Amino acid sequence: MSVGRVLLIVFRWGIFLLACAFLYTRFSGSKGIEARSAMHSIWQSAESWPMLWAVFLMMLLNWFLESYKWRMLMVPVESIPPWRAFLATIAGTSVGLVTINRTGELLGRILFLSPGNRIRGAFSTALGSIAQFVVTLFVGGVGLILLINSGLPLAWNSPWMSRVLVTLTALCVAAALTLYLSPGLFRQVLVHLPILRRLERASVVLDQHTPRELRVVLLLSMARYAVFGSQFIWLLIGFGAGLPIASLAIAITVVYLIATLVPTVMLTELGVRGTVAVSVLGPMGAADPAVLLAVTSLWAINVALPACVGSVILLLARVRTNSFGQ
Repeated sequence: MSVGRVLLIVFRWGIFLLACAFLYTRFSGSKGIEARSAMHSIWQSAESWPMLWAVFLMMLLNWFLESYKWRMLMVPVESIPPWRAFLATIAGTSVGLVTINRTGELLGRILFLSPGNRIRGAFSTALGSIAQFVVTLFVGGVGLILLINSGLPLAWNSPWMSRVLVTLTALCVAAALTLYLSPGLFRQVLVHLPILRRLERASVVLDQHTPRELRVVLLLSMARYAVFGSQFIWLLIGFGAGLPIASLAIAITVVYLIATLVPTVMLTELGVRGTVAVSVLGPMGAADPAVLLAVTSLWAINVALPACVGSVILLLARVRTNSFGQ
């Protein structure tokens, strides 16, 4: 058996076991007991079923949009059938589950490419992540400004904190959008990093993405944001958060913004998201139990469930290991 095959087996089982350990940690202990109790009451409530089915179907739409977006970005790299792109996207969630801010999703996806295309595929995949980052920050920035000017109570009392958040968001959006719309500049930045300098030849693939293609990917990222934003609003309303839809729509953009800017790892992601959501929505009058229940349900449906399926896909999928060329 080749060294590449051995490493792949170790990687697959490692991700699978880490995902299992993570989910066990999340749903064990005192917090896990509370989460299980809450989820049990949801499953026992007939009124919750239509809402949960709708959120589940929207989860499938969410990941379909992401797989379509990734398949578009892979056009200069390799032709991928739609079904394989979808499997790669779901498999990537299992790797993302155990990495900071789910950055490992990239690694899980490129395993489904031909070995010689994986490095080029990683560069193109990064563009999709930047597009989603830009959308999250831009919409969050608009929501932050609306929230500050709405007169609603804020999680912070200092005006300077509002200015810092708006300024930081604007700078991040400007930098990310510039790099995204100028792949050549993005490539120059990457190849100046010592760890990526030797991959300069593979990074040329970034120049092959057309402006039209980048705009379409940005629109798909916006569609994804609309889907998981709608899921969150629906769950908050369904669990009785007690706020108007307009207030919820503004507030969740700020929740996603802050959660995106805070680095998280597998053992803290759910806790961070819950803390941020309660901090933003609580002062506005939302019921804390309803917010935490919505956050937990959204995380379970959008992250934990796909990651469980993705870890199995990663174990069973046919992945070639004959070469890791550029």
